[in-house]
Amino acid sequence: MATLNMDAASPPARDAQDNPATAVAAREDALGEFLLGQHKLSRNDLERALEAKRSLGGDLDALLVRLGLVAETDVYQALAQLAGLQLVRAEQFPAARPEIEVLNSAFLLAHNLLPMGPVAAGAEPPAFASPNAQAPALHNALRLVFGRVPVIHYGLASEVAARLKEWFFPESEQPEDNAASRLEATEFIEHLRDMASEAPVIQRVNQILSHAVAARASDIHIETYEDKSVVRIRVDGELYPIDEIDAKDAPAIISRVKILSQLDIAERRLPQDGRTKVRVHGKEMDARVSTVPTMFGESVVMRLLEKSTDMLSLERLHFAPPTLRALRDVLKVPHGIFLVTGPTGSGKSTTLYASLSELDGANLKILTVEDPVEYRLQWLNQVQVQPQIGLTFAQALRSFLRQDPDVIMIGEMRDGETAGIAVQAALTGHLVLSTLHTNSALGAIVRLINMGVEPYLITASVIGVLAQRLVRQLCGACKATLPEAQARAAAASLGVALAPGQSMYRAVGCPQCRGTGYRGRLAVHELMLLSEQTKRAIVEKGSSILPAEVSFVAGNLLQDGAGKAMAGLTTAEEVLRVARQND
Repeated sequence: MATLNMDAASPPARDAQDNPATAVAAREDALGEFLLGQHKLSRNDLERALEAKRSLGGDLDALLVRLGLVAETDVYQALAQLAGLQLVRAEQFPAARPEIEVLNSAFLLAHNLLPMGPVAAGAEPPAFASPNAQAPALHNALRLVFGRVPVIHYGLASEVAARLKEWFFPESEQPEDNAASRLEATEFIEHLRDMASEAPVIQRVNQILSHAVAARASDIHIETYEDKSVVRIRVDGELYPIDEIDAKDAPAIISRVKILSQLDIAERRLPQDGRTKVRVHGKEMDARVSTVPTMFGESVVMRLLEKSTDMLSLERLHFAPPTLRALRDVLKVPHGIFLVTGPTGSGKSTTLYASLSELDGANLKILTVEDPVEYRLQWLNQVQVQPQIGLTFAQALRSFLRQDPDVIMIGEMRDGETAGIAVQAALTGHLVLSTLHTNSALGAIVRLINMGVEPYLITASVIGVLAQRLVRQLCGACKATLPEAQARAAAASLGVALAPGQSMYRAVGCPQCRGTGYRGRLAVHELMLLSEQTKRAIVEKGSSILPAEVSFVAGNLLQDGAGKAMAGLTTAEEVLRVARQND
């Protein structure tokens, strides 16, 4: 146990005799500079805390802790060092309540003052611990009682308050949270809400949304750094900065987004997820919002999802005609598993939703389990995974089998338990659609085996696997043909030969495509159907099956990409960037 010097002299009591407001201001200035020097706090966060203090009142030390800007231990360690006092922790407090004759419990609780020993009339006063160790009002009150100011060490507010409650309020008699603290917190939340509801903040957020939608962005990123916040948008897979926000305005901008998404604007220390609907340029869009705490504030990402059902049609996903015909045939099969594979951000969910839109929802019971729910379509009974209450993919799937479904969509197969239930559902007469994170169609078979699904169950349940990637599409306003020699070399790099008179294209760059040469994205695909030959190879070789032992409807990713490059939709460089496989 740490030792405590009970005989340490208290610092001179001049603070209590000076102008109290001046003393407090000087102490808070010193605290701010000390924390800055120790790199516990950024200049921008200090200024935001001082602005909140001017609006709401209260002590700077308590405000820094409540806003989550600095750890409580760091704040009171700094105060103790600045005052030349000790910081007393909970393990040094008396375990049992000492005899207290001179001071009543109401005084101790009001000042958060914890005696370190007995307080008897006429006896030498003990040392005390308090988060308000230098408060002039406390010094004056103790001087009246003891004739002098006793030693008052610093203690963490939370630890002192907890020990006092243990002493004076048994667990069954614990009072509710202090009403003043609740009122102060409510005022702070209302202050944030007022700031976020001002016209300039609303206009700024609307401008960011408008810019992002006009640029056909998929995501908006608001990132907070030490001296400013930066707004970036993701267009065709690449991030571009579009705006800078002054550090003092960033909390209001972020609060506005959180209010729109029905998130807790007062919670800045934990990640939050929400969603909202926005209408920009005549388009109605869903926005999925995620916030996470960072070193200098919060990072906010808005995923923009266009609600137009035209976006969720297989015709718009650039399938080769043979692949599209075969895919539609797969979706007509009444039972089995159809998988879509690819890395994060390759459009798997969009393809799944487009596939579901092909089904006759009016005559089918369709259940989905997702994390998160991205698009909301008619005839889909959609369930959001909530692991914190035990609603996992596997748990939802077990319940689905008692709901008399025709079609089940699983947002992602993440483990062997989910895969096993999906196989069971397929074998008992349900069509199951899902995604897997693998690099190729064949990789999905290997992943299922590694998850513990027996090869014979895979051949009995899986009816098709579609792998896909997204490549940037050439800008139609500025693309240019390659010289003949370069075109032949580009075609050769894709494993194909140019026909006479055929050409390939390169990216140039113009204002319409922001100088990149690309505008929009399209998918390249490979669709593997489980033929009898493929099924035999899976049963005989399991995860050792080779690519040469499977066949694709219209070629693999590289071959499909080559066809789209030769059609002038993209470049050989783009296809090679995403279509190389290594499972």
